[in-house]
Amino acid sequence: MKKSEVVIKQLLQVLIKGLNVNEIDEAKESLLMGSIRTNLNYYPKCPNPELTVGVGRHSDVSTLTILLQDEIGGLFVRGNKGGDWIHVPPIKGSLVINVGDALQIMSNGRYRSVERRVVANGSKNRILVPIFVNPRPTDMIGPLPELVANGEIPIYKQVLYSDYVKHFFRKAHDGKKTVEFAEL
Repeated sequence: MKKSEVVIKQLLQVLIKGLNVNEIDEAKESLLMGSIRTNLNYYPKCPNPELTVGVGRHSDVSTLTILLQDEIGGLFVRGNKGGDWIHVPPIKGSLVINVGDALQIMSNGRYRSVERRVVANGSKNRILVPIFVNPRPTDMIGPLPELVANGEIPIYKQVLYSDYVKHFFRKAHDGKKTVEFAEL
């Protein structure tokens, strides 16, 4: 986890510069990555994968999700235009980086969270290790002040991050509809 923080900070610095925000001060760093957690996800082989949903279509509520896949595969992302599902093939030693809803909201929609799903596998067990980079539950998330100060019209309201997460877990996975909770 400590080593991942170095990569996370570098990624966030590049992404924030892309928004013409010059500095990640201590407060902004805490907002972007105040809570970091990891999961160990185990998907046993499934005798009828066509009848099973591994993980339904959704976008993560995080700022970023850093994912280490095993060699089995099964991760799919939705294309930019909301069309077909695209398989993300595992590449040994690589990480998959997903933008999450929190970064979409903080970037005022300039960065878009990715809709994803995981399909079951009929022949092998799978293991995925995601690291979720989140605001703290007590943080208010909304468009970064620098964006609005430069005249950008906010498309998201300020929401308490824990309320956003509760909204996500209160309902079935439904693609990217959770982000509507924060829209103005």
